[in-house]
Amino acid sequence: MAEYRKPIPRPTPETQEFWDAAHAGELRLQRCDACSHVIFPPRPFCPECASRNVSSFKASGKAKLHSYVINMRPAPGFEEEAPYAIAVVMLDEGVKMMTNIVDCEQTPEALQLDMPLEVVFEPVSDTISLPKFRPAGGAR
Repeated sequence: MAEYRKPIPRPTPETQEFWDAAHAGELRLQRCDACSHVIFPPRPFCPECASRNVSSFKASGKAKLHSYVINMRPAPGFEEEAPYAIAVVMLDEGVKMMTNIVDCEQTPEALQLDMPLEVVFEPVSDTISLPKFRPAGGAR
């Protein structure tokens, strides 16, 4: 694996299951067992009803582009990538996730709001893979 120069997430007890699943190529979310509220990011309680009875489930990996900004200036660790989109996607399960859009030109013409997306995983270390999203059906 090539050296990854960008910041790498550090799993906590609350997020370890999410990162383990992502490294295995699976997007996992949480659901409150009391009120059925879908939860992201992972936490030990439901933000809707405060129940501590939460469990994880495999998400569909499908989303729509909700919002984005195209960063035109290189930032430390991202010098080779400018311009790149910092995006918020709305997962089919009803929660938003900040991510990057890959396999797509980083232009307003290519990044259409509400465009269908699918999750892909970028391995960045021996234990961490980052969920990113690409246009559904592959590159554009």
